[in-house]
Order: sequence, then structure tokens, then C-alpha cells
Amino acid sequence: MQNHQPPSQRRRTLLKAAAIAPAALALPGIQTAQAQGAPLKVRMGYIGDFHGASMIAVANKLDLWKKHNLVPDIKVFTNGPIQIQALGTGDLDFGYIGPGALWLPITGKAKVIAINVVGFSDRVIGQPGIKSIQDLKGKTVAVPEGTSGDMLVRLALQKAGMKLDDIKRVTMDPSTIVTAFISGQVDGAGIWYPHVGTIRQRVPNLNELFSNKDALPKNSFPSAFVMRPELDAASGQALHDAVLRVIKDANDWRALNVAQAVDLTAALMNAPRANLEAESKLAQYYSSAELAKLTEDGTVNSWLNGMNEMFKSFGRVPEMVDAQKYYMGARYVAAK
Repeated sequence: MQNHQPPSQRRRTLLKAAAIAPAALALPGIQTAQAQGAPLKVRMGYIGDFHGASMIAVANKLDLWKKHNLVPDIKVFTNGPIQIQALGTGDLDFGYIGPGALWLPITGKAKVIAINVVGFSDRVIGQPGIKSIQDLKGKTVAVPEGTSGDMLVRLALQKAGMKLDDIKRVTMDPSTIVTAFISGQVDGAGIWYPHVGTIRQRVPNLNELFSNKDALPKNSFPSAFVMRPELDAASGQALHDAVLRVIKDANDWRALNVAQAVDLTAALMNAPRANLEAESKLAQYYSSAELAKLTEDGTVNSWLNGMNEMFKSFGRVPEMVDAQKYYMGARYVAAK
């Protein structure tokens, strides 16, 4: 389900939500820390793209960690599945994943604590002479295993009436895919912005063969923040709630200040601003109040169920799982 409000009406909705937000969001220099006892330590992961890194960049700039009595240990990862592994080994408490890694929470490897955005930044790309998904038959296609790029290739093949065996699928990490595509070692790839923008600078005539939007309206692609399952206990509640407050505050500031969030993220990542700006335009942003409402009315569950159906058709997951078993929506709504 997408938000079809006109831009002017949507702006008013966001401004209304921001009006009740803490003063620190409007005036970053003002601290409204509500420390109770010793600060809580939290190990937080993110992916080095705009939609993942911007929340960290905003939280750092507004000092939301201190405001909510947290001491963060922040680590950057190349993709979601690696973060889920770190959650499983107890080396990470919270992380950020794109839609392609949602099959891992569905299978019990993590808990989803918050939706980030509904994104449109994933692409299946082909070299200049490859103009359709069908043209990839028998060709080498690179994907990062278990990510949204991998997911989109599978979905594109399915919609084109093809099978995974019709291509030579090879797995690489995102940075290696960039190098391999630019050097012509692969014919196609499932990858996302800002990596697509980086590749296009060197291969300007590449073809974008399939995107998230090509799967609408049946499928929506939410990215999410996740938590290691062991923290879903009374002993983890204070940390969980504090992290949710950071996420909500950062989310609402970003929704009203996307251009500034691009600047902060470029500085955090030491990355070209233009690539991040392009990525920033490839998403539907929601205020935290809107996400709470979409949680309560079942919309978020419908997004997750749609992903579950898709992963089941790919053979990634064996069955449909009630989203309430892994999406902690009630805690998201309650966190103030």
C-alpha cells in the first residue's frame, strides 16, 4: 500500500507530526536527556547506503543517543544478512536490513522492531548490449547473497517466465559487483543505489532492466530495523524502548529534512553527495505517527506478508508466518 497524498497535504501531515516531537528535533543544540541511572550500552549496525546510514547520521548529529541515555557502539556492514549473523553470534544488538533480508526474521533469526522506508532503490542492471531480462539468459549475473539485489533478480526472472537456472548466478559482495560490472566481468547484476550510481559513472549506457516499482502494486519493499531475539525479554525492554525512541526521533527529523540528511550521511560515509541524493529520492518516507497508524491498521503486516509470499515462491522460506510473530509492532506504537 502506498501513500498517495498530494505533496502539499503530505507536507502538512509531516509538519503536524513534527509539531509534537521533542524540542531537540527542531533545535538540535538543545538536549532533553531523560537519563535514569547509568547509560545503556548498545551495539548498532547499519548498511552504508542512504536509507540505512541516514538514521545513524541524524542520530549522531542530534545527539539522540545521549538524549535517550544510550552509549552506542556503531558498526557499518555491507548488507543485511551479515548483520543478522552478528545478531545470532551475540556480537550485535540491533541492525538495519533491506527488504531482501526480511526472510531471515521470518525464519526466526531476528525480530523486526521498526519499519524504515518503503524503498525503490533496487535494480537489475545489464551491460549496454543487454536490453531485457530475457537477454540475460545464459549470461553471468552477480548478486549479493540473500539481499534485495538477489531478491529482485529472482522476482524479475519469475515475472519474465524464466528460472534461476536460466542465468549463471554468481554471488559477490556489493563493492566487488561494482568492480566486476565496470570491468565487464559480469553481464548483469542485482544491486541497489548508490552502487548503481557509482557504476553508471563508469558505464553510462548500462540498462536498468527491472526495479522495485515494476513489482508494484502487488509487492511493496520495506526496509527495517532488527533486534537479536534474546532482547525480547523483560531484561531487554529498557534497551529496546530506548533504541526505538532514537529511531523515531531520527525518522521524523529526516522526513522533514531530507536534503540535510543527505549532507550528514555523505559526511558520515565520506561518499559522493550526488549518489546519496539520487538514492534519497527512491523511497516513500513516513512519519513515526504514520508508521504507528499503518501498524495498527494492518498495512505493515500486509507488506511483510507480501514479502513472505514472495520468499516462499523463491523457496527461501518453507511457509507463511504470522507477521506478529517477528514484527514487534505493539512496542513500536507504544514507544514515546
